Amino acid sequence: MTHRHRFQSAVIGAFFATTIAALLPAQDGDKKALSIDDYAKWRTVGGTLISAKGDWTAFSYRQRETDEELHIQQLDGDKKYEVKRGSSPSISNDSRWAGYYLSPSVEEAEKLRKESKPVRRELVLLELGTGEKRTWKNVTSFSFAKSSLALVIKKNKEEGSKAGGSDLILRYLDRGQNLLLGSVSQHAFDKEGHFLAYTVDTADGDGNGLYLVDLSTGALRALAAEEGEYSRLTWDEKGTAVAILRGEDDKEMEERDNFLVAITGVGTEGQKLFTLDRSKAFGFPNGMVISEKGTVRWAEPPTRVFFGIKEQRKKVVENKGAKPVADIDVWHWQDDRIQSVQMIRAAQDRNRTWNSAFLLAESRFTRLADDSMRSVQVGRDGVWALGSDARKYVSDWEEARADYYIVDVATGERQLALEGHKRTLGLSPDGDCFLYWKNDNIWCCDFDTGEHRNLTANTDQSFLNTEFDRVGEPPPYGVAGWSADRSAIILNAKYDIWVVSLAGGSGFNLTGGLGDAEEVRYRYHRTDPEQRFIDLQAPMLLTTYGQWTKKSGLSRMVDGEISSLMWMDKNVRAPQKARDADRYVFAAETFAEFPDWWVTDSSFENPRRLTDANPQQIEYSWGHRILFDYTNSAGVPLQGTLAIPDSYKEGQKLPMLVNFYEKNSQNLHRYPSPRYASSLQFAGYVSNGYLAMQPDVHFNTGSSHSDMLECVEAAVQKVIDMGYADPARVALHGHSYSGQGSAFIATRSKMFAAVVAGAAATNLVSDFNQLWKSAGTNQHRYDIHGQGRFGTNPFDDLELYQDQSAVYNARTMDTNLLLLHGTADGSVEWLQAVEFYNALRFNGKKVILLSYPGEGHGLRRFENQVDFQKRVRQFLDHHLKGAMAPDWMQRGVPFLEKERKKRG
Repeated sequence: MTHRHRFQSAVIGAFFATTIAALLPAQDGDKKALSIDDYAKWRTVGGTLISAKGDWTAFSYRQRETDEELHIQQLDGDKKYEVKRGSSPSISNDSRWAGYYLSPSVEEAEKLRKESKPVRRELVLLELGTGEKRTWKNVTSFSFAKSSLALVIKKNKEEGSKAGGSDLILRYLDRGQNLLLGSVSQHAFDKEGHFLAYTVDTADGDGNGLYLVDLSTGALRALAAEEGEYSRLTWDEKGTAVAILRGEDDKEMEERDNFLVAITGVGTEGQKLFTLDRSKAFGFPNGMVISEKGTVRWAEPPTRVFFGIKEQRKKVVENKGAKPVADIDVWHWQDDRIQSVQMIRAAQDRNRTWNSAFLLAESRFTRLADDSMRSVQVGRDGVWALGSDARKYVSDWEEARADYYIVDVATGERQLALEGHKRTLGLSPDGDCFLYWKNDNIWCCDFDTGEHRNLTANTDQSFLNTEFDRVGEPPPYGVAGWSADRSAIILNAKYDIWVVSLAGGSGFNLTGGLGDAEEVRYRYHRTDPEQRFIDLQAPMLLTTYGQWTKKSGLSRMVDGEISSLMWMDKNVRAPQKARDADRYVFAAETFAEFPDWWVTDSSFENPRRLTDANPQQIEYSWGHRILFDYTNSAGVPLQGTLAIPDSYKEGQKLPMLVNFYEKNSQNLHRYPSPRYASSLQFAGYVSNGYLAMQPDVHFNTGSSHSDMLECVEAAVQKVIDMGYADPARVALHGHSYSGQGSAFIATRSKMFAAVVAGAAATNLVSDFNQLWKSAGTNQHRYDIHGQGRFGTNPFDDLELYQDQSAVYNARTMDTNLLLLHGTADGSVEWLQAVEFYNALRFNGKKVILLSYPGEGHGLRRFENQVDFQKRVRQFLDHHLKGAMAPDWMQRGVPFLEKERKKRG
């Protein structure tokens, strides 16, 4: 196999010109500085799609508190449609039609919400060739058949309706005719779009059933019309079989008692109906029912159906005359999961079902999952499954592991495959084996034989993720896919892509070692979302990324030869391909260039621009970002990014804002779209004369906050030595994990004139035993094996936890500090901020806490996001630029004054 790599500085044409312009600092002249109020002018691009034939595209411009603006345009002609308040476009596969929602205006929608009225959308069907439109009101969903024969439109249920379903309109696109189907609860086209299956759920049950429409002929027939409620409508992968659950609610019992109905050969003379009646099924557990709370799935070929069963219980009848019962939660030391986790997962546990199988030809029921093996992954062909039992390994803090079993779907028999194992890597697409990670190698276990094979032992390449810096077993870089001939797997190494035989052996480097040689990461890009296998003989599209240069791009491999399609100082986003045409859309960005969308063919030459989201940017002072290198005290090479105002003049020493979170140098070319959020907006600061720097942090076990301090200071010193930053005017910001690092740094470093720390854990000793309210778990695993990286606990090493905590170092804090925390933070307890604030207050330190009632780990309410942006800007402008301190910084905001302002 031969390889050739042709790096290009950039692709040619308009895109190349834009690239060069984006890399050159602009001349500021009379350009405006970006204000916080200006953030509202910035738009994002959403809903981008390209038609199957590659001749039309659609996208939306989205802007805060502004109506969405939908664009649908022809790629080989001049037709364009612009729709105010349009959204969620879809284009039929024959490119004749487009559908989209038309929503009320922002003002009207807000008025309806305040009046507690529903906000309804219309559906517009647009004939792309003529521009003719047809509109339906009160629509909740729509979709085109893959065949382009029809459009289906689901309406919202009318107020007061007792029916379980609502109106469904089937639009025959060629004929322009509508078929109204009433009280439809579920519907689905088959894969190729030749049939529509739907269920009816009326108020009195008359007419309930499963029905089929042949889209070619318009013929409608009942597939199942027995009394009952129908649920979980499911087609098989090829659209030849359909399954449904049918049952009736019992006033005395909690669960619906369902039948499973499976129909094969749908729409043909060989159509067959199979029914599983649990009362007649051999081996069906007593006291259980077939449950609509579990998913229904077909095997391929459609010979078996998988579904959930659930325990039946009598309903608890409320005794209104009974004496009050104590409301108490008993937290017991022997609980396998702490009460808070049980509370958060109550709905999940309440609705848990046990995976089971119905073998059609044998009319056999098989139970696969139970309380001893709750998780079962069934192979695509439905012959084998992989089950896991984690009961022995449930822990608040240890790494997750389980016993894994091979399960024979036909009999339910189990064979132990792995004991106490940590990492599996998925089933093969055909379902004949599964992969797992053990002893730094990738293994395969064959379902038929139970044989375990080490696939990578004889390969001259490590697949261990060397960048993993937490405590515990490092993972591999990952499985890219399976070969089309079913003989090999495709694996990611750090830089290259390897092919390894399922029979074992030495394997071979698919990218020929180019990745290792140039420290460029190659990854296979799947352009067909339905593709299950990788054809190693066909041309491949690869994404590329330079580990140290931060360049990115695309390459193509043909017959073992690699050619670069684009390679540039930009962040090139992975492209979308038209399903049936040689046409792609993609986006690329830099600090100065918004990620607008472009269209091209497979050569990726001369791309044509599709969107222009933010033309107003040219009116504002902006900046550019550079990459710099530095090391920590141990000599580990690190990188940082520095955003510099375009107005910068050589020799100037500017105020600098530092923001960090683990590693950020990979984001060198990310566009800093101004927005309202609980994070600092680099574009706004750079436009107003700040430097904005982001350093990488190298972590060691047990000293994560000290590592942050060391690496951040080293990066700051590097930028000072480079001559850009004024050492007396440097500020630091961090949020969440880096927020707690920022709080710690504020107590140890003399390098910062001001520090902003958001959602920060400041007392690691108390935080260790506090809860993630969003998940119910405590912090034990997070601190020991997770992001905390401490590798121990405060009971074994109290000194370490105290040393790394901001609270215990409050007395040495001499930095101007601004804390942010939401009172309803589900990740970090709000009292962590209060505890640090009180410790600093006790020691007479300068600290302000911005506490936002009802907010979580990040600010969600628009008015609070705006407030945060303005207060932080005022705080930093005062301490770094000498601006006058606003009143809230000088004397605070008394509570009664806040209440008066809220009422006013």
